[in-house]
Amino acid sequence: MEFNGASLIAILVVLSSVGAIYASDPDILTDFVVPAGQNPLNLTGNFFTCTGFRDVLKNNLTGQTTVKVTKGVAALEFSELNGLGLSMAVLQFPVGGLNPPHTHPRASELLYLVNGSLLVGLVDTTGKLFTQTLISGDLFVFPKGLLHYQLNKDSAYEALAISSFASANAGTVSVPSTLFTNGIPDDVLAKSFKTYTETIELLKAGLKSTHHS
Repeated sequence: MEFNGASLIAILVVLSSVGAIYASDPDILTDFVVPAGQNPLNLTGNFFTCTGFRDVLKNNLTGQTTVKVTKGVAALEFSELNGLGLSMAVLQFPVGGLNPPHTHPRASELLYLVNGSLLVGLVDTTGKLFTQTLISGDLFVFPKGLLHYQLNKDSAYEALAISSFASANAGTVSVPSTLFTNGIPDDVLAKSFKTYTETIELLKAGLKSTHHS
């Protein structure tokens, strides 16, 4: 992947600004939220600093088939984001890597493709599918709550993307794991998909064997 730390920082700054403009979290009545138990008079620049992405570019995706998501800049990892209405993540796609259909119930997502190419798609509330093949430098927006996915179809090169979210805690609802790994009865799923319980059992078994956090 041919880019340097300065360009990555510039990208993060731009996407953070976009997230702030379209922030959807409730407004706060102070400059920022101080975690319980901390004296604001004792805060330093460390409080506003996140180091979660320092090693992200060192990740080796050789032999990996799943997408590597680094949420170095979200409220759970970086408490200063609480109340500020923005967060970010780095997504690394190995060859053939898929980020399965999912939604973010609390935020829109703006994805910037740094390297490689990605096939992306989203489905609106009328059931219409919108797809696009992105190349390095492209941006794509996924509106809040809409189903979407990303796939690296390139047979030779990895892809790297950075996503900005208009919430400090966007949340992620993965369709496959939500439907088939959370105890929904087989007969309910079979009726919903107009298939047999044996098919549902096979789907659950397959997801269980590949499920990871």
